[in-house]
Formats: sequence, structure tokens, C-alpha cells
Amino acid sequence: MTTQEPAPPRARPAPAADPSPPARPGEPAAGKRAARVLALGSLSVFVVFLDTTVVNVAFETISRSFGTTAGHLSWVLNAYNLVFAAVLIPAGRLADRYGRKRLFLAGLGGFAVFSALCGAAPDAGVLTAARALQGAFAALVVPSSLALVLPEFPAARRHVAIGTWGAMGAAAAALGPTLGALLTEYASWRWVFLINVPICALIIFFGRRVLHESREPRSAGIPDPAGTLLMAAIPALLSFAIIEGPSWGWSTPWVVSGFAAAAGLLPVFLWRSATAARPAMDLALFKVRQFRLVNAATLLFAAAFYGMLLSNTLFLQTVWHYSVLRAALGATPAPLVVVAIARPASKLAARIGHRPVLLAGALAWAAGAVLFALFIGRSPDWASRWLTISLLTGAGIGLTLPVQSGAAVASLLPARLALGSAVASSFRQLGAVLGVSIFVAILATSAPAQALTAYHRAWWVFAALSVASGAAVIVPRLRRIT
Repeated sequence: MTTQEPAPPRARPAPAADPSPPARPGEPAAGKRAARVLALGSLSVFVVFLDTTVVNVAFETISRSFGTTAGHLSWVLNAYNLVFAAVLIPAGRLADRYGRKRLFLAGLGGFAVFSALCGAAPDAGVLTAARALQGAFAALVVPSSLALVLPEFPAARRHVAIGTWGAMGAAAAALGPTLGALLTEYASWRWVFLINVPICALIIFFGRRVLHESREPRSAGIPDPAGTLLMAAIPALLSFAIIEGPSWGWSTPWVVSGFAAAAGLLPVFLWRSATAARPAMDLALFKVRQFRLVNAATLLFAAAFYGMLLSNTLFLQTVWHYSVLRAALGATPAPLVVVAIARPASKLAARIGHRPVLLAGALAWAAGAVLFALFIGRSPDWASRWLTISLLTGAGIGLTLPVQSGAAVASLLPARLALGSAVASSFRQLGAVLGVSIFVAILATSAPAQALTAYHRAWWVFAALSVASGAAVIVPRLRRIT
């Protein structure tokens, strides 16, 4: 009895610790299968986050092609990010109810269809509308992809999976301008969108064979449509007022109404989220201090990052008069640094804590923005100045964006991870809308002859936003000290 009884307890814990679904005939072993699911999920996230920045370098080219202004064309960027952010959170609940695999594949299919429509758009209006619909389907992909990945890994290794998944999103956002420039230079700006079609088709092909369907049995109904609409309307109104303020006048009725409506709808949204049976945003998540603070930091840093990513790309083309390809190559070192350190940064944060890593990243990035403002002038000086500063900002991005993805959900229960990640991604996209709007407004307030001054002003603003994001993550520690 004594020699046989210990054996069963040792045999049973292994399956309990590994939540992976059982392998089916002909499927790879659990370890290989988990790696394949993570690869599919990470590639899908790479594609949809790539489209948050891949248009940046083609901004001037598209503007000339359609004969429109930067203010109007900024909605090609903001329409995608606004709808992406608004649909992300309810998309997670839709996936829980109707099936994660089903929503994942449907999201990729719709994303491919509207990417093709973007590539064939005859004017800026159609392109903007297609971008909005593209963002809606992109939002279906993000939470469902993570919900498919997490069950494949034991609890002890989920932070690695989340770190890899988040690092791919960060790398995509950083690499977007470079890839966009290569496509614009050697094909057409339309291929910036068309390239998504074969990639999505490839993921769908393998996803149908590798992924298992799963649902949340207790999920019922759909998230509050009114709350979802408010979630998109508030930042849209704010973005409209910021972008149009310089040209229409800050005191004009339309601009003032935009700011007032955004401010007035915010408490309505919070009330709706608190009282709706199935709210668009679960406010209970924000009772977790780390989740609350990291999302605040994510919003601020994303505004700085996306705003400066667009400003730097346009600076190289309009002030230094680089070609599209040369501008992309000039901006490439920073993304390469991001790719190199994104995953090690996530592992470092898991070992020593996210706070010091996020603070270091925010300060490094802010220092780079300050150096741009102090030392970059009208005469091209890429090798001795731009390159060095870009490497510093790249390190800041690599230490920040992928770590924020994991830090935001680190204090949540496993059942809340997918929803928490959707909220964190939503805050990042809202930050992108804010950053692009701020940059367009700063650029619009200056005459063409004062473009250099406008860029310097923008870099100072983005540096301040990055410092604020670093301060947000150390608030608990400062409170303990005082």
C-alpha cells in the first residue's frame, strides 16, 4: 500500500496544471501545438497593429494622389484607430459567446476584404470609410487571438506567451513605416493595404486546421451597443476639435462644441458602463490599481509614440526632403532596436518587476525626443545626430510598449486576462488617435516656412507626454515614500 499509493497523486497533477485541450489524432504534441498557436496569434496581431503605422510614410504620397490636406487625411489614420479601440472590448465578449476561433477567423477575413477595398479606394472618402471597417474587423482579431493562445500554456508560462504576443504588436507598430515605404517605393501606396490579403489568407488556412474552438459557457447577450458607440464618439469628437481647431479657430462654435460634447458624453459613458446589464467596458477592472495606472501610462506613451512616429516620418520627407524610401531607411534603426529588445525586456520585467523597466523606457524615449528638439535642424545630419537619437528612442519603445501589454494584466485573475488585454490595447489605440491629432494640430498652427519650429514644438510635447507616462507607473511608490 505504502509503495503504491504515492503513484496516482504524482500522475494526476500534470494534466490539471496544463490547461491545453487534448491532442486530436494527427495533431502535433502539446509543446509544438502551443508554439504553432502562439505563432498564428502573434502573426495576426502583427498584421493588425502594422496597419496602425504602415500608412505613415505614405501619408504625403496619398495626400498628393487624392489632392487633400493633412488634416483631412489624418482621418485615414484616426478612423482605423478609433473604431479599433471602440470595438476591441466588446469583441472579447463576442468571442466568448460565439466562439474564439470563429471570431478570430471572421475578423481576419473581414480585415482582408476591407484591406483590399482600401487598396482599390478611388478617393479619400472611400479610403477613410474602408479604414474604419478594417479597424472593426481588426478588433475582432486581437482579444480572440489571445484567448486562443492562453489555454495552450500552463499558468507558469503564460507571462512568456503574453510577452511574445505583446512584443509582436510593438514590433509591428515600430516597423510599419519602414515596410510601408518599401511597398510605396517599389510598388504603390495601395500595396500598403493589399499586402494584408495574402497574409490573412495564410493565417486563416492554418488556423482552420490548428486552432480549437472554445467558448465561455456563462456568456450571454451582446455588449451594450450604446456604450460601444459612446466609446468611439468621445475620442472622435475630441480628435475632431483638436485637428480642426487651428484652421477653423479655437473659439468657433463647431470646435467648442466638439470639446464640450466630448466632455459631456464622458460621464454618460461612465454611467452607462456602471448601469448596463452587459456594459461595453467593465469598470470593475479599474479597481485594480496596477491595471488602472498602467493603462493611464499606456494612453500617454501611445500618444507620444504614435504622434512622434508620424512627425519623424514627415520631417524627413518635408524638411530634409528625403524620398519615401530614404526616409524609411533613415527611420529603420529604431524599429530594429525595438525588435531586438522587446522580448528580453518582457522577460526582464517578469524578473525584476514592470515598474523600473517602464520608467527606464519612458525616460529614454523622452530623452530622445528632447535631443531631437535640441539638435535636429534644417540641414540633414543623419549619421552623427539622427541615428544616435533614434537608437535611444528605439530602446525606449522596446522597454515600454511590449512590457505595458503584460504589466496591465499581471494583477488580473486568469479569467480576466483576455478582456484586460483588450482594454489595454484599446487604451493604446486611443492614445494613437490623441497623438496623431496633437501633431496635426501643431503642424497646422505654423506657416510652411516655420515647419522646423513646429516639429521642435511637437517633440517637446511628446517628451512631456512620455515623462508623464513614466510618472504614472511610479505613483504607488511615491505615495509610500510620502
